[in-house]
Amino acid sequence: MIASVRGEVVSRRPGEVVLEAAGVGYRLAVSTETLRGVPAVGREGRLLAHLVVRDDGMQLYGFSTGSERELFVMLIGVQSVGPKVALAVLSGGTPRELLNAIASGDSARFQAVPGIGKRTAERIIVELREKVAGTVSDEIVVRRTRADDPRTLAREGLHGLGFSPQEADALLDKVRGDTPQDLISEALRAAR
Repeated sequence: MIASVRGEVVSRRPGEVVLEAAGVGYRLAVSTETLRGVPAVGREGRLLAHLVVRDDGMQLYGFSTGSERELFVMLIGVQSVGPKVALAVLSGGTPRELLNAIASGDSARFQAVPGIGKRTAERIIVELREKVAGTVSDEIVVRRTRADDPRTLAREGLHGLGFSPQEADALLDKVRGDTPQDLISEALRAAR
């Protein structure tokens, strides 16, 4: 199995990076979180890797940190979560934020990911909560959110309008309001 790839960055595009090592170009599918840390084209980069072998081919996935790779492996172990969906989940925040969302039961965070519905989001939380309980450190504040929480609903609404989870969180941190509608209106004003 390929554990890591180090070499010259030949290509950086959304969703993939090509690293050339010893004359061989390795195409690695990556999350947006990992892509942010990849050096510019022509510079040397290193990514941890996970190889997924299927009947129709092999795909190499790249990660900037070991914790991101571990979370990816846990996610693809969940029924109905394939590698592409797992990468989409990893694109929704840092591994620490995602582990916190699993530990706190924040299914809305996972439902905001394309390809994940309510059942799959709940399955991720149920199947991984015990596995990540020891991983979530004391410094992370576990927040319990109710499905009818105005901020949670506003976050989902902003995601539906095309904002990424990080952008929605950043906008909602800047505004005040009692209802989801108020929060979304204020967030859209702040986004201008």
